Amino acid sequence: MTSVVPAATYRLQLQPGFPFSAAAAAVPYIASLGVSHLHLSPVLEAVPGSSHGYDVVDHGRVRGELGGEEGLRELARTARAHGLGLVLDIVPNHMAMAPRHNRALWEVLREGPGSAYARWFDIDWEAQGGRVLLPVLGGPLGAEIEQFVVDGRELRYYDHVFPLREGTEKLPLPQLLDAQWYRPAWWRLARTELNYRRFFSISELIGVRVEEPEVFDATHAKVLQLLDEGVVDGLRVDHPDGLADPDAYLRRLHEATGGRWTVVEKILADGETLPRAWPVAGTTGYDALRHVDGLFTDPAGAGELLGGYRHFTDAQSDRGGEWDATVRRAAYRVLTHELVAEVERLTRVAHRLCERSADLALRDQAPWALRTALCELLAQMEVYRPYTSEDPSLVVTEAAAAEARALFVVPEEARSVDAVRDLVLGRGDGPDHVEFRARFAQTSSALRAKSVEDTAFYRYVPLLSANEVGGDPGRPAVSPEDFHAYCARVQRDWPATGTVLSTHDTKRSADVRAAIAVLAQCPGRWADLLAEVTGDGARVPDPQLAWAAWQTAFGLGPAAGERLQGALLKHVREAGLHTSWTEQDPAYEQEVADFVARGPAVDARVAALREELAPHVRANALGAALVQLTMPGVPDVYQGTEAEYRALVDPDNRRAFAPHEDGSEKFRLTEAALRLRGRRPEVFGDAATYAPLAARGEGAEHCLAFTRSGEVVTAVTRLSLRLAQAGGWRDTRLALPEGRWADVLGGEREYTGEVRVEELFGTLPVTLLERVGT
Repeated sequence: MTSVVPAATYRLQLQPGFPFSAAAAAVPYIASLGVSHLHLSPVLEAVPGSSHGYDVVDHGRVRGELGGEEGLRELARTARAHGLGLVLDIVPNHMAMAPRHNRALWEVLREGPGSAYARWFDIDWEAQGGRVLLPVLGGPLGAEIEQFVVDGRELRYYDHVFPLREGTEKLPLPQLLDAQWYRPAWWRLARTELNYRRFFSISELIGVRVEEPEVFDATHAKVLQLLDEGVVDGLRVDHPDGLADPDAYLRRLHEATGGRWTVVEKILADGETLPRAWPVAGTTGYDALRHVDGLFTDPAGAGELLGGYRHFTDAQSDRGGEWDATVRRAAYRVLTHELVAEVERLTRVAHRLCERSADLALRDQAPWALRTALCELLAQMEVYRPYTSEDPSLVVTEAAAAEARALFVVPEEARSVDAVRDLVLGRGDGPDHVEFRARFAQTSSALRAKSVEDTAFYRYVPLLSANEVGGDPGRPAVSPEDFHAYCARVQRDWPATGTVLSTHDTKRSADVRAAIAVLAQCPGRWADLLAEVTGDGARVPDPQLAWAAWQTAFGLGPAAGERLQGALLKHVREAGLHTSWTEQDPAYEQEVADFVARGPAVDARVAALREELAPHVRANALGAALVQLTMPGVPDVYQGTEAEYRALVDPDNRRAFAPHEDGSEKFRLTEAALRLRGRRPEVFGDAATYAPLAARGEGAEHCLAFTRSGEVVTAVTRLSLRLAQAGGWRDTRLALPEGRWADVLGGEREYTGEVRVEELFGTLPVTLLERVGT
């Protein structure tokens, strides 16, 4: 097998309403854009009706609702006929907790730890009396027991179906329930009593132990077959941080695929780099997203917005006024709410290791002290997790340990911090030590995702465009110098990594973020608008929500009110300050709905400001698009984003795809850049070069420019409103590399030498040039 690096990919969200046949029908349109590969969301058998496919139930079959394996192969044939390959999104970390559809899980629930499939799932059989807790009941067992029905060798509870252990089907119902290898329980018990690993805090997704060779082989056989037979060319690996040992998994996958192009959905913190030991092409691109967005964010204005946000919301340090403090508080909340069961499992393993240790100094550790130490070390981590190929002391630091020790009143009890840190750092051998390190890392990644992306991003909202997957809302701006340094590193170390601006997981599409980012260039104008729209006597549920709602409405622009309401309802539940997914406050949620309906969803003043700032929204949107399409890496275009695409958090951003060649500026720009990449692969590939170009003159800081391999020049306008306020480009100039340069975006002029930037940006706030002669 040979590995082919895509020139560019186009992501399609498959679902029953958009199956393989619909994707095949869209192939001619997608191929005409200039991409080299279709990037498909998960295609293996999933829970019936699933709109995303990440809830896999059978790794051995292609999903029937999408058209089955023949439908996928027909899509591949159609794609090949139009010059396109396929890249698949795969889900190694988890499966759906849906026994009636998941045969492997069905067998485990029927036969218990003796099942041939028992090693597939990450179940702690030492907890819950050796039974799997199934948190599916709508209330306590006593209130729900009459809803159980024994049907032959099956147990039914509403839509749930479970297998019965052999020989138990004729027992009276209470004894029958006690005799199973599972325990149906009230859904609220999942928070504290769950004894299987799950995806983040989603109990409907159960962790899979792909670290076991036989489990890897069984769960990857179909995908490897599709690769081997040329149906598929590359892979996107979903959430590798959930695995016990991502390093070993990715090595095994690399060997099994023959080194096919593979990217991983790895979220990198600011300053963190992808482990060099990973045999992958790079990430799926959220690190690129953060750097591109940061280019179009005004650092000074972002600071002014933060001040206005604190004043408007009266945000003190305990209510979201500081980013780092908000993250820390969110981490404590998640550890003591959503991830209690995971912390308790870690505590049990740590206590067992200490009590069995030959080192008597580790004996007599109180479980509460170990739990406290675990929570403190987890909460203070600034990256997702440690890896076996990296030094864990760099992420579980001595400084963090010192801060954790200070919490203990009795110094002797503070030794629990050192005991836990030693376990994390690998000071000890044996299966239990390996288990502890793996579970600590898995819990850490779940904590980071839940506390940052799913909690803090909804609590700290001065500038919503910065609150994106992989983003850093506390430091939203990226200087041109930092952007150029990032691109140089990518070209050197990970030239075939992925880059994205919008995905199925982004909380706001790139065009929505481009609009919101403009507010950092006019914080005073935004403050005036808020004072106007909130000064009408309209009751606001709380100021933090109001700030976020008005920004969201501004970013989205005119749209159906239910889209805005759905996103903001999710916002307040994720924030967990007044309501949450598990402790809903219907009265507060109704206040939110009423507020949105009478204010942000319909207010003409927001639309008027957006119209006033439209030229600057345009500059941000086109600039971000062109930078992503021409910077180092393999650009992934999310369905529909080749044209203007305004979407909020899922499910709003997972609507069925409908091809539309609209002739807009963004469409023409995307098409031109993608076709250039396809026509000149040597300019953008592994052996390409990246070099910044510096403008000079009064507006130099507003021109971001670079060259690829000395053959293509990208130049874009950044912070265009600030530029206009300062008097425009005036005599700002950009010195082009030697040669004659043609405008790829439709202009008829050629350029040489030093050019006035105002001429380069004659009709568009961006330009893409190709060298056409000496």
